[in-house]
Amino acid sequence: MSKIDANLHLSATVPIEWAGYRLDRAAALLFDQFSRSLLQKWIKSGQLLCDGQALKGKELLKGGECLNLSAIALEETTAKAEAIALHIIYEDDALLIINKPVGLIVHPGAGNPEHTLVNALLHHCSSLSTLPRAGLVHRLDKDTSGLLVIAKTLSAHTHLIRQMQNRLVKREYLALCQGMITAGGTINAPIGRHPQARTRMAVTDSGREAITHYRVVERFRAHTLLRVQLETGRTHQIRVHLAHIHHPIVGDATYGGRPKFPPKADVNLVTALQNFHRQALHATHLALTHPVNGETLSWSVPCPEDMLDLIGLLQVDVSKNKGR
Repeated sequence: MSKIDANLHLSATVPIEWAGYRLDRAAALLFDQFSRSLLQKWIKSGQLLCDGQALKGKELLKGGECLNLSAIALEETTAKAEAIALHIIYEDDALLIINKPVGLIVHPGAGNPEHTLVNALLHHCSSLSTLPRAGLVHRLDKDTSGLLVIAKTLSAHTHLIRQMQNRLVKREYLALCQGMITAGGTINAPIGRHPQARTRMAVTDSGREAITHYRVVERFRAHTLLRVQLETGRTHQIRVHLAHIHHPIVGDATYGGRPKFPPKADVNLVTALQNFHRQALHATHLALTHPVNGETLSWSVPCPEDMLDLIGLLQVDVSKNKGR
């Protein structure tokens, strides 16, 4: 278990040429590793002082003032730490990259207060309790496996969130979908809550912008393996978009419908497709800029065994039926 200091002690001088700037604007420029909302919170609480005085964020500056930030990171989560094994791919003082297994819920919630990734992270690094969402920068569905990035400091979290917002983090997935897709493409369709089934997402005119790029990795007789790249990060984005183009992900009980089989498929393949009870989706590649040293980092992990086994059976099916 590792632990880092969650308290902050920083200072900066307001340039003379910034005379007339509001305090909150100057603070956002001088301490740009933190979000504006968090800086405003610190100004209001008196943890960010101007020449030793607590001022309002709208106060106009003359230039030359000294801003002092002495913030105590408070608990952001009430989740309990649990000794749950993590498959750590990379770790340093600012970042943690893990390979999430199938079946592990990311955030505690109603009905799932324990045994989640957040509980495991808090056991591994207790100071994550002071960060929003325990340092998680993005999320994966319970039954989606693969790479996740966690920030270990507040400044790293802000930096990585901004990378996400500016679409600078590269996230690639392998998705086994139903039907034959002949070529790659882009799906640009807004996603929002389903108008009737509120626990589901859907392509809807009132939704938020969602862009998914995909290319064909391998074709089978009635399925296609895709490499999918997210440009945006909406809830269930890949699952909803592939279902929208009538190629839902194999095993997706929410968006996929009944399993489809190649003509005259053998019993092993039919059984495997019927018994694949989770979406065949894996976050296989992640690339980002390190929030401290600016280095470009990337990681790749293979699919879990259940997905590899299913792909193997589809490859055998193709081989057996060549020329038919």
